[in-house]
Formats: sequence, structure tokens, C-alpha cells
Amino acid sequence: MASMWRGCLIAACSVVLSVAAPFAAAQEFKIGVVNPDRLLRESTPARAALQKLEGEFSKRQKEMEDMGTRLKATAERFEKDAPVMTENDRARRQRELAELDREFQRKRRELSEDLNQRRNEEMQGLVERSNRIIRQIAEQEKYDLIVQEAVYFNPRIDITERVLRALNTAR
Repeated sequence: MASMWRGCLIAACSVVLSVAAPFAAAQEFKIGVVNPDRLLRESTPARAALQKLEGEFSKRQKEMEDMGTRLKATAERFEKDAPVMTENDRARRQRELAELDREFQRKRRELSEDLNQRRNEEMQGLVERSNRIIRQIAEQEKYDLIVQEAVYFNPRIDITERVLRALNTAR
């Protein structure tokens, strides 16, 4: 069975090589690689977008931290007071505590969703700018192919630094 697969693989490889060989001999391909994670992590526009988001959401995050602190203090106070409370008071305070917790969870979820949506909006704009710059570099320098994700590539074909420089100077 293994020898049959090996035979098929050898035949397939020889067909691919025989078809590709004339093209490779006739023309040299120019290939580049860009690391998109690095662009989103190191570029000046990405850092500016993150600072903008921090400013936009810092007040709400502070409010959530304060609300969490109050909820924790209320829960601790309930645990301490529960043994000496009447059954009605204990049930009422448990309902109030549960309602506070639901409100906290709801607000935390809303904040997270809003933050993610805004982050995605900001990053989408950055990705579009990056892609425009990559296309410009490809056209100016006559690249045949630029790949944004690769398992392995030779560092000599990495053009991420050039894209970063262009992204940082572009307005």
C-alpha cells in the first residue's frame, strides 16, 4: 500500500515539475512576505488607535471597576450579617445582591462588546491602509506575489519593515 502511494506521489511530482519547469526557466518570480501581526503591534497608527480606544473607554472601565468593588463589599457585608438577619431580610438582600450581580454582568458584557466593536473598526481601517501600502510597494517594485501569512519564509523576502516605515510616515 505504501509503495503504491509513493509511486503516485512521485508521478504527481514529476508532472508538476515538468509543467512548472519551462515557466520557472522563462521568468524569475519576485515574492515578498509581510507579517500582519507585526504591523498591528508595532505601527504608529496601531498604537495611536489603541490609545484612542483607551481614552474612549477608560471612564466606563473605571465605573465597572468601582461597581465590582461595591458588589464585592455588599456580598461580604451580606455574608457577615446573614446569620443575624430575619428570614425575610435575608431573602430580600439575597434578591438585591443577585440583581446587582446581574446588572454588573450585563454592563460588563456591554462594555466588552462595545470595546471589541470599536477595536475591530479601528483595526479594519489600519488593515485597509496596510493593504493599500502593500499594493503600492508590489506595483512599484514589480512583485509577482506578496503573502501575508506563511509557516516559513526566508528573511530576505520579508518586506514587513518597509511596509511599517511607509505606514508610519503615511497620513
